[in-house]
Amino acid sequence: MVTLQAPKGSATMKSSEKGIGMSLHKFCFSQIYGPATTQAELYKHTVKSQLSGFLDGENALIFSYGVTNAGKTFTIQGTSKEPGILPRVLDATFQYIAGRQYEGMDLKPYLRNDAQCLDLDQVKQEKGTKAAIFASFKEECDPFRGSRGSESLSCYVPHRALSDNHTEFASTVTAEGSCQFALWVAFFEIYNECVYDLLQPSCSKSKKRAALRVCDDGAGNAYVKDLRWINVQSLGEACKLLYFGNKNRSAAATKMNQSSSRSHSIFTMKLLKIDSSTVQRMSEFSLCDLAGSERCNKTKTFGERLKEAGNINNSLLILGKCITALRNSQADRMKSSYIPFRESKLTKLFQAVFCGKGRASMIVNINQCASTYDETLHVMKFSAVAKQVVQVIPNKPVESLSPCLVGPNGKPLVKNGVVGKHALENCTSDDELLSDEDEADVSVLPQNELLNMIESLRTKLLAERRRNLEQEMEIRKEMGDAMLQQLMESEELRSRQIEELKESYEEKLEHTFDMYKDAIKEHAYISAMNDLEDNYVPLDEFIAEEEKVEALKQQLSQLSCGSRLAAVTTVHASSQTQPSKDFEAAGDDRFKRLHKEKDAIERMCEDKQRLILSLEKRLMELSESLQKVGDSFLEKSAEVEVLQAKACDQTQSMEELMCQSLEKDKEITSLKAEISKLARKSPVQAKTKKGLLANIREAVTSPRKAGSGRTLKKR
Repeated sequence: MVTLQAPKGSATMKSSEKGIGMSLHKFCFSQIYGPATTQAELYKHTVKSQLSGFLDGENALIFSYGVTNAGKTFTIQGTSKEPGILPRVLDATFQYIAGRQYEGMDLKPYLRNDAQCLDLDQVKQEKGTKAAIFASFKEECDPFRGSRGSESLSCYVPHRALSDNHTEFASTVTAEGSCQFALWVAFFEIYNECVYDLLQPSCSKSKKRAALRVCDDGAGNAYVKDLRWINVQSLGEACKLLYFGNKNRSAAATKMNQSSSRSHSIFTMKLLKIDSSTVQRMSEFSLCDLAGSERCNKTKTFGERLKEAGNINNSLLILGKCITALRNSQADRMKSSYIPFRESKLTKLFQAVFCGKGRASMIVNINQCASTYDETLHVMKFSAVAKQVVQVIPNKPVESLSPCLVGPNGKPLVKNGVVGKHALENCTSDDELLSDEDEADVSVLPQNELLNMIESLRTKLLAERRRNLEQEMEIRKEMGDAMLQQLMESEELRSRQIEELKESYEEKLEHTFDMYKDAIKEHAYISAMNDLEDNYVPLDEFIAEEEKVEALKQQLSQLSCGSRLAAVTTVHASSQTQPSKDFEAAGDDRFKRLHKEKDAIERMCEDKQRLILSLEKRLMELSESLQKVGDSFLEKSAEVEVLQAKACDQTQSMEELMCQSLEKDKEITSLKAEISKLARKSPVQAKTKKGLLANIREAVTSPRKAGSGRTLKKR
């Protein structure tokens, strides 16, 4: 079991903090290996069982899956110090067939599960192709001798550590009689949903590589057409081919991986068991190094790299869909689900293995970097689904495992005077089928039987036409009724929607109007309360103050009159006594105080006037807002009237359609009446048959009279 804890900053942790999903995930696998696991331990506990089945005649598939920069290529190919799965499988295979290798190259894999017997020219061509690849390998290796390049090539040279891991296969070989083995390998890649042969010599930069087609062999097995198969006799030759293919493989640098694989590479081995120039069985072992899934915002890819990432993610997505569909179909056998094998070249090639014609295993590579947690979680969820798929491999008899042997021209060879049944079915041409039909015996019937046959056929024809016409009328009526019902339902739905819209608009307008009214009342009340709190004077105090003001005004007028009289009579009043001076001083003080109170009262009146003006201004603004609300209400009511007019038009159109349907029904009833009248009469009209009978009589009784006699054939 593996436990994944979402780190801070990841999308999973952010979703879990919002209550969406969990931050802790657990997954179960068949085996789990830590970073300290060696390549030998991984091979011993995972690949050795499938290799044993491959040597016994079973098909096998191993593919590595994970995010970019997770170590998939290292797991498959390894390094010079720790060779990966592929070199160890090759070494174990050669240990198994040591001393029993078929040195000839005249038996070669053909299509997907067949073998081809080559002639001398084809054998020379195969040897020349192999020599050309090794010559180019030698030219590439020569400049690296004595430099750092020798270290990079050392992983493709047989390593001493490999020979100690496969001695049990050599020791467990049973007596096979005179059987020999031939190992053929192919190396290709799927780049941007195109298949390219990695063992094809590289072209110049100006010329593009030739893309290969994925075809079907007629039995539902997909294969790569024109793929180059090379016969290898030793581990050194196989490692050279592996190095040559890796030189042609598509790779580029990204922000997350300095040497990122931009394609799915597939190294396939086919082991032929040969007994006296006859292929008894053929097994296939494929190791697929999938390109890593990646997010473009993290790898910072653009242009050609962005296109490659899109194709990689698309093919991996389709692979996930296929495995999910397989799981669903196995979980619910009563419900068959579509499996999209043919939507991608990768899944189309391995469809046979996924469907039980081989044993498949998936190695999931995990990068423990926190920045790739979300991508790693997606990989783990996909692998958890893949683990639930159960492969059911049927036990086939030995005869069905033997491949079909074809000649240099692609046609099946005769073995002991007998050709296999499935070979004949696959190789029978259309021309041969046509020739068999032409040789069939055709006899001529007598004249009376021919006439009876013609009459019966004519009767059947009329009855069939009548039945077809009635069926067509019924179908038309049903379609018309269904269309009318659909139109009525749509009209009813539309009218209901219009009513709902009308009601909703009216409710919204009423609600808005009420909101405005409440807001205006609340605003007026708040303003009045604020003004009352600021300038509130009780009525009694106000009346008392007014009375004081009036009294003070009267006193002021009296004092002003008294002061004038005193000024006229006492112009020279310097001889007045001291009490009169005190009285004048007291009068002046009282006058000043009354004058100040008068100024205060005038200021209060001005403030009241300003308050009245502000209130009038606010009332004007509120009246304008009410006017706007009324205008909007009128506009909405006009829109409602327009919708009602549209609804009336649609009802009129529905009435017209109803009238048309009634007319069509009347026509149908009239046609039925005519058909019933015709049915009452005789089904065959009395027609003159002299010309037809005379011609038939001449053709049957006297065929020799014509210059070039015609023979009637039974169709």
